[in-house]
Amino acid sequence: MISEERVKTALAHSEPDRVPYDLGGTLITGIHVKAYKRLVAHLGIEKSDFPVLRERLGIADIHEDVLQRLSVDVRPIFPNELTKTYSEDEEYDYYVDEWGVKWRRPKEGGLYFDLYESPMRGDISQADIDGYPWPDFKNAKIKEGLKEKAIELRKRSKCALVLESVLGGEMFDGCFFLRGFENFYIDLAINPTEACYLMDKMLELQLQYWNNVLPELKEDILIARIGDDLGEQANTRISPEMYRNYVKPRHEKLFRSVKKIGGGNVYIFLHSDGSIYDLIPDLIEAGVDILNPIQYNTVNMDTARLKKEFGSDLTFWGGGIDTQKILPQGSVQEIKDEVKRRIDDLAPGGGFVFCQVHNIQYDVPPENYTAMWEALQEHGK
Repeated sequence: MISEERVKTALAHSEPDRVPYDLGGTLITGIHVKAYKRLVAHLGIEKSDFPVLRERLGIADIHEDVLQRLSVDVRPIFPNELTKTYSEDEEYDYYVDEWGVKWRRPKEGGLYFDLYESPMRGDISQADIDGYPWPDFKNAKIKEGLKEKAIELRKRSKCALVLESVLGGEMFDGCFFLRGFENFYIDLAINPTEACYLMDKMLELQLQYWNNVLPELKEDILIARIGDDLGEQANTRISPEMYRNYVKPRHEKLFRSVKKIGGGNVYIFLHSDGSIYDLIPDLIEAGVDILNPIQYNTVNMDTARLKKEFGSDLTFWGGGIDTQKILPQGSVQEIKDEVKRRIDDLAPGGGFVFCQVHNIQYDVPPENYTAMWEALQEHGK
C-alpha cells in the first residue's frame, strides 16, 4: 500500500498491510528539536539546519528525507501565522501571538514558551469581548502557498495530509489563554453566560478559518486536526455535566461544520490530553472520528478497554508509547515490550495510527526512539 491508502484503510476500520505511522504529521505528534538533532546524528544523516516548526512547543520541522527514511505515512499542512511580535530582557525571550497572548521562555536552559500574560484577564463584559482586536482569519495570507504545498506533498510522498487548525485559537482551551486559567474556571463556575459568549466568539473565529482555508484544499486533505484539551492526569478538566451543557453543543457545531466545508470527505481529529474516558461517548456523538493522544497512563484510559468499548466508532491516533516515563527513561527492552503491548491492544481490526503519546520531548535518547521504531516495524505488520 502507498501511505495515503494505508491511512485511509485504518480510518475505515480495516487492517492495512502495516499499522500506519505518524511522526510530525500534526502539531502534537512531533519531536522536540533537541531530541531531533540527536536522532539525526544517530541515524548518520548530515544536516546543517534545524528549523523549529512552532516556537511555543519547540518542535522540529522534520526534513522530508528523514520522514522517508522512517517510513512516516502522514504529512502536515500548517496555516501561515498572521502576526507575532518579539521582545526580550536579560532573563527571557518573549513573543505576543495573533491572539494578543504573551508567552515567555528562559534564555538559560529554556525549552518552551510558557503562558506569561493573558490579555483578557480581570473583569470583562460582552461588550469587551465584542470590542477586542480579534485576528482576521478571512485574511488571504493565512492560506498563501498551501494549495501548492499540498499538491507537491501528495505527489512526492504519497502520504495522507492533515490540515492543522490555528494555534492558540482552540474553542475551549484558547479561552484559558485569553482569560487566564483561574479567571476562566471562575467564569465557567459562576458566570457561564460570559464564558459561553467567549466560547461562541472562539467558535466563530474557528469557522472563519476553516471556511477560508479548507475549500481550496478539500481535494487534498484527508484529516482536519482540532485541539481542545479536556483532561488532566486524574480526571476531566470540567465535569461531564458542564461539558455537555456548555462545550459539547459548540463542539458539535464546529465538527459538523468542518465536515460540511470539507465536502463530507474529511475526518475530524480531536487532540485532547489526559483522562477523558467519561467524555468519549459525547465526543463520538459530537462528530469526532479520530482521538489523540490516548494518554493511557492517566485514569481510566487503558488502551484495551478503550478499544473494546469505542473501537468501532473511533480511530485511535497515538497511545503507542508513554512519553512521560517509558520513552525517555525506559530500557530498550521495556520500550519494545510496551510498543508490542499497545499494538496488540489497538491495532486489531484497524482504527489505529501509531505514534507516541504527544510530542517526543527533548530528553528522549535516540537509542530509545530507535527501539520504539524497530518494535513498530516488527509488530506492526
